[in-house]
Amino acid sequence: MSEILAYLSNLRDPSNLLDIALVALIIFAVLRLFQGTQAMQLARGVLLVVLVTLVLSQTFDLIAFNWLLRTASPMLLVSIPVIFQPELRRALERLGRSAPAFLRRGTDNTVSQRLVNEIAQATEQLARRRTGALVVFEGVTGLEDIIDRGVRLDAAISAELLVTIFWPNTPLHDGAAILRGEQIIAAGCVLPLATQDLGDPQIGTRHRAAVGVTEQTDAMSLVVSEETGNISVARNGRIVRVEAGQLRRILTEFYRPATITEPEA
Repeated sequence: MSEILAYLSNLRDPSNLLDIALVALIIFAVLRLFQGTQAMQLARGVLLVVLVTLVLSQTFDLIAFNWLLRTASPMLLVSIPVIFQPELRRALERLGRSAPAFLRRGTDNTVSQRLVNEIAQATEQLARRRTGALVVFEGVTGLEDIIDRGVRLDAAISAELLVTIFWPNTPLHDGAAILRGEQIIAAGCVLPLATQDLGDPQIGTRHRAAVGVTEQTDAMSLVVSEETGNISVARNGRIVRVEAGQLRRILTEFYRPATITEPEA
């Protein structure tokens, strides 16, 4: 405790200020990572236990208790990555997806607008008819392992084809359609389900699958509810309901042309 007080009394040192800022930034990043997940409650419980333990060990001369803490510390350091494995994995995957601009997929404005119109038109038609649909837009992270479990199409994106894929009683309507650039790469694909609690017990398998693939990759998912006809978009492990106008803006942003298409020599 005396070391902490001495450290705080010397805050005018720029290195100490930088030290505190870095620690605060790491704590903020961890809290943002856990926000909205079951791990948030677990993290609060762990933090409370750690604070109580520190107070007891510093306030009272508890020889046996302090020995137990020193002995158990290595086991705690091993157990934390195991407990928070899904969140840590997602954080590392997001870090690995940070590709340079010239590696990001992009299309020119004319093609981009055509794709947005075709997808939005199909989605609005499916929503009016309350036909369930699940479309996944591949990002930088490849989805070949998921594509291999579906039916390969390699077809140009069109509203007619998307509506046909999800038409009830057709062989492919229960799975997801995977879009890459200007093509529908595959349909009838099985996606991983969300591992987190989505907060609504009424959310079905289609929506859980839409969130699940965005937990593990940088893909974006589009869902049309079969029960209500509502349109939802999932990204980065989060899902939100959107209206037709919002959907077009989201699709436009996703297909926005890359600012750099080739690496500089």
